[in-house]
Amino acid sequence: MLLSNGGFTEMDTAGVENRKHPHGRSCYGWLMLRTSLLSLLVLSLAACTATQRRDTEKAVARTLISDEQEFQLGFQVHEELKKQNIQFLNNPQVELYVEQIAKKLTTEANKERAVEWRTYVIDDPNTVNAFATPGGRIYVYTGLLLAADNEAEVIGVMGHEIGHVVARHSARQLVAANGLQSVIDMALGKNTNELAKLGAGLAGKGAQLAYGRDMELEADQYGARYASRAGYDPRGLATFFEKLKAKYGDTGPVMTFFSTHPANSQRINDVTALIAAEQLGGAELGVAPLQAVKAQLGKK
Repeated sequence: MLLSNGGFTEMDTAGVENRKHPHGRSCYGWLMLRTSLLSLLVLSLAACTATQRRDTEKAVARTLISDEQEFQLGFQVHEELKKQNIQFLNNPQVELYVEQIAKKLTTEANKERAVEWRTYVIDDPNTVNAFATPGGRIYVYTGLLLAADNEAEVIGVMGHEIGHVVARHSARQLVAANGLQSVIDMALGKNTNELAKLGAGLAGKGAQLAYGRDMELEADQYGARYASRAGYDPRGLATFFEKLKAKYGDTGPVMTFFSTHPANSQRINDVTALIAAEQLGGAELGVAPLQAVKAQLGKK
């Protein structure tokens, strides 16, 4: 049962006009007023700077797509993944390890956006990837753990994916892909099956929305910052890019992370420049703990 941004379930929408806003307006009317104002904001985006555009898109997404709807979309993706017979790892030690290092990042992320995070490990040594879905579900492939040389590299990749959630990239892409009016209809409960369809579509694409270049670069910045705040070397994300590019080139069957997130010199240079500009610290690499996890994966 999806909650609209006004707090009504699908079953409640028939009587929504009877719900009063604390200041005397009906909640329905209040939501319509907000969406009208947001429509004007969207029309003005063309004249905005990149930063203004990003902030406006985030405001639109936050207003029209509630945390409850994002959680439901993430849940739907998870159910679809199970239908596709995705093999989740059955190794409590490795699962706990991933949960613990994720917590180092989500503790920092929750200072910017409170999310109920969950972690899952997908048993696929041939896929070098991680992703996070709306609502805070984080998925790490065993292929990523095996390909990384240290925890700092894993932390960088996971921080990147967590950044997508914190920055509401899925919701912002939802607005861009489906149009403002379609998302307004979802917020008003008119398209009751739309999020379920979106969840199925996301799972079919490997739970990835086609994030734009600016969003990928923004997520890289989140990854470096969160790694630094957790005490890790923030260069881990850049070194991971460099190592896989040197070994496999820009494309390859094991490089799912790169096939959906093109690895190029600009991204590596931008991360390096950000670290210097913001003087991001952190020296922890975490070589020994990751080696122990690799040994566990080798025992399967």
